[in-house]
Amino acid sequence: MDQTTNGALVRRSRLRIAARAGAALLALGAWALVGAHGNVTPQPVDTTGLAPLGDEWRSVNPYAGNPTAVEIGSSGFNQNCARCHGLEAISGGIAPDLRRLDNECAGMKDKSAREACVKDNDDYMITTVRHGRSRNGAVYMPPFEGVLSQEAIWAIKTYLESRREKPVADVP
Repeated sequence: MDQTTNGALVRRSRLRIAARAGAALLALGAWALVGAHGNVTPQPVDTTGLAPLGDEWRSVNPYAGNPTAVEIGSSGFNQNCARCHGLEAISGGIAPDLRRLDNECAGMKDKSAREACVKDNDDYMITTVRHGRSRNGAVYMPPFEGVLSQEAIWAIKTYLESRREKPVADVP
């Protein structure tokens, strides 16, 4: 075997080793990302102090601006949502930053348009939390209906409203 052929074989061997090492690092990184979620078993949320809402789901946040709901929602969020959406609702990039959920509504001058925008976001958020989100068979967010009560979910929404990146004026 001549020196040129031997050099080419050595380079290919090194490339294979580097590719395998890169694949191993990528797999380790993916495992760390999944493992970082920890135990994702939903935790109960004590909604004592909030008015019961009954069985029929509300379409508008009944606890908007309620300080007790903000406190309960903060605890509920940090126990159940922060693994993906970040502590205190500050996303680390795994899932959407929910402080920005109503940003497009904040800039609206027309009060009725702003209220409709917030209602649309309430609908989107509640539907997503209740039924989860999946795409092509991959679950991006598990469903929480039957796990968290309506009171707990609306308290979490109230907490998120208190953490808005851009305050939405005149919306209860």
